[in-house]
Amino acid sequence: MNRQNHSISAPHVLGITGGIGSGKSVFSRLMETAGFPVYNCDHEAKRLNQTDPVIRGALKALAGEHVYTDEGLLDKKVLADYLFADPTHVSEVNAIVHPRVKADFLRWKERQTTAWVGIESAILYEAGLETMVDKVLMVYAPEKVRIERAVERDHTSIEAVKERIACQMDDEKKREKADFVLVNDNQSPLIPAFFDILAILLCEFQD
Repeated sequence: MNRQNHSISAPHVLGITGGIGSGKSVFSRLMETAGFPVYNCDHEAKRLNQTDPVIRGALKALAGEHVYTDEGLLDKKVLADYLFADPTHVSEVNAIVHPRVKADFLRWKERQTTAWVGIESAILYEAGLETMVDKVLMVYAPEKVRIERAVERDHTSIEAVKERIACQMDDEKKREKADFVLVNDNQSPLIPAFFDILAILLCEFQD
């Protein structure tokens, strides 16, 4: 399904999503290795939280001046305390950050010259980013595998990972919405599946 209109030279956009520990970044790295840049929403949101004056001002207005340290860095504990204090606080912060990430992505996309670019986000649907892409690929892995990966990668507890999973859209719902599903369960061949998807994308959208 084509979700957006392009100028002749604008890259087409592949949304890359999946739950924690699914292996989204593995697909993104394969895409970059094949010559197609990927915008990582999580990484860029962290950068913008530190540098974007609109975000900084709005977060200070919500959580207090002390949400940033004397050195000007975002105090993650203060922000976390604010988020967990009231369920409505999460949507308030998202309403500040998500539009700035979208705007930053659009500026980034304008600088790209490849036929396709990717945008990686665990909360692609929750953040409304699916309206900015042409196709969505979901990287899928069984929950047990995802938990094991996240525990090893983040050096955290099983309980903490399960809490993060509970905060994200159910994987089965993402599978239903996605145009492509790539299974990354440590058994299914990953690279051949990647090239199959890439071939479809390049054939389907030829300017």
